[in-house]
Amino acid sequence: MASAPITFVYSGANKKGQAVKGEISALSVLEAKNLLRRQGISAKKVKKLTTPLFGRGAEKIKPVDIAVVSRQLATMLSAGVTLIQSIDMIAQGHHNVKMRKMLGDISNEVKAGNPLSNSLRKHPEQFDDLYCDLVETGEQSGALETIYDRIAIYKEKAEALKSKIKKAMFYPIAVIVVAFIVTTILLIFVVPQFEEIFSSFGAELPAFTQFVLMISRFMQDYGLFVGAGIFAFGYLFGRAHKKSKKLRDSVDAKILKIPVIGEILKKASVARFTRTLSTTFAAGVPLISALDSAAGAAGNAIFRDAILFVKKEVAGGIQMNTAMRGTGVFPEMVVQMIAIGEEAGAVDEMLSKIASIYEAEVDDLVDGLTSLLEPMIMAVLGVVIGGLIVAMYLPIFEMGNVI
Repeated sequence: MASAPITFVYSGANKKGQAVKGEISALSVLEAKNLLRRQGISAKKVKKLTTPLFGRGAEKIKPVDIAVVSRQLATMLSAGVTLIQSIDMIAQGHHNVKMRKMLGDISNEVKAGNPLSNSLRKHPEQFDDLYCDLVETGEQSGALETIYDRIAIYKEKAEALKSKIKKAMFYPIAVIVVAFIVTTILLIFVVPQFEEIFSSFGAELPAFTQFVLMISRFMQDYGLFVGAGIFAFGYLFGRAHKKSKKLRDSVDAKILKIPVIGEILKKASVARFTRTLSTTFAAGVPLISALDSAAGAAGNAIFRDAILFVKKEVAGGIQMNTAMRGTGVFPEMVVQMIAIGEEAGAVDEMLSKIASIYEAEVDDLVDGLTSLLEPMIMAVLGVVIGGLIVAMYLPIFEMGNVI
């Protein structure tokens, strides 16, 4: 069985006598030195890379990192820097060890004469089929710098949209979690103190107070089991959601019906679809393949299935706007704008405009939701905490009836 390549760090000088350092994958130190020698580098120091357990060296490569690297490559290529030099420069300046290693591997593949798209396909977790197909199109057309500019814009827009969706989902969850934590602390640690005081009153407590005390006793006796049950349910649901396509599709369908949140997700799916289709179509990717990529990037099962239906209809000779109208999923304005684009022979430009419109609408909806939920958080916490305080002080207010 062949040994796995090891990553080595090196320092030395290139053919011009300039100091260089970086990383290289090889089976041994000797092989690493030979590979460096072939690249014209005289290595003074070569040692195995040690990755720290904690800290930056253990960071994963995130989608936002790929977006940043894509923009850097687009900028350098448009400035006339060669592809290999661009990759090496980005790798040397990157703080993430895993990113430096991956870029080093890609650079070595390209130096060996392999196309960049083939090198990227060896890292499917970071570069999906859409990304690699676009790069391959750029290589074949000889306009890699133009394609990379489009890829960079696409990735930046996609990450910005993802950030907005996370922001929209965060606030409702934050309200529930904060209210639950505060209420649990009060019921388990604060209310029992009042119960000891009430036991000496010698009078029947108000119904509201008795209800709160009953909940407090339940939380003290069974709170641990309730917490464990919630955790177990969340864990099992997460695993089932990951494994079951049917469950994921069902959740996607139901989440679109949630007020405000559902509207944000619908508009986000339209924005993803049109942005992906615009980028791939403008890059020269055939419409059928572009629709396949757009279906994968839609982010929701309802829109994914609708796009696949459109792809099937378009393959059968139906116009895209007619097929889209037949799904009943896409807004009428989107269908009409695409119809205009098809008539004018400028579908990619029209798709780009639709994407910009819907990205702006998502932005406005998220900002509106944030503005709405900020006072709502205060109101919910005020009602919960205020209700518990009233329940605890209600018997004290009625002490005059006991005396």
